[in-house]
Amino acid sequence: MPTDPLAWETGERRVAYSCPGFDVVNESVRLPDGTESEFDYLSEPASVCILPFTPDGTVVCIEEWRQAVARISRGLPVGGVEPDDEDLEASARRELAEETGYEANELEPLVTVEPANGIADAVLHCFVARGCRPTAEQQLDHNESIRVTERSLADLTDAVADGEIRDGRTVLALSYYRLFDEESGPDGERNR
Repeated sequence: MPTDPLAWETGERRVAYSCPGFDVVNESVRLPDGTESEFDYLSEPASVCILPFTPDGTVVCIEEWRQAVARISRGLPVGGVEPDDEDLEASARRELAEETGYEANELEPLVTVEPANGIADAVLHCFVARGCRPTAEQQLDHNESIRVTERSLADLTDAVADGEIRDGRTVLALSYYRLFDEESGPDGERNR
């Protein structure tokens, strides 16, 4: 029984639709006022987003075709946590290498968020990777079309501010990094 008066009681749960990458889940719920209803949401494995810096401070970015919006999306490497990954850092290192062919000397957690918790159970773990160098060929999935680019942090920040970059995971990771970046001044002014 839920302990918070805002909590919903969950009854029956079923997967209404399943495909590679996610499920659509349907749950029977009882709302706080006693009303019986149903709730549908997207269920997917946790994912990682990497903000990768090269030794000279540029950011390794990707350009990827996104069928849902029918255009090239520019942003950061992102991918799902896989069952064989030892931990989240291993997931981030694997995704960075697969999507870009780069490896990082250092990796540090940046932030963990639930980017769409009104409609999905998704959890996104963001990392900052430093000392990234190209070491291998990309190892793309059969349905990935990715081009690797490098951009300055200032250019990447401007691209987010100007709306050129609209990928929410990239916007979130970069914004969080810039907000709490140790190089930012005390008044929040960006140092370039």
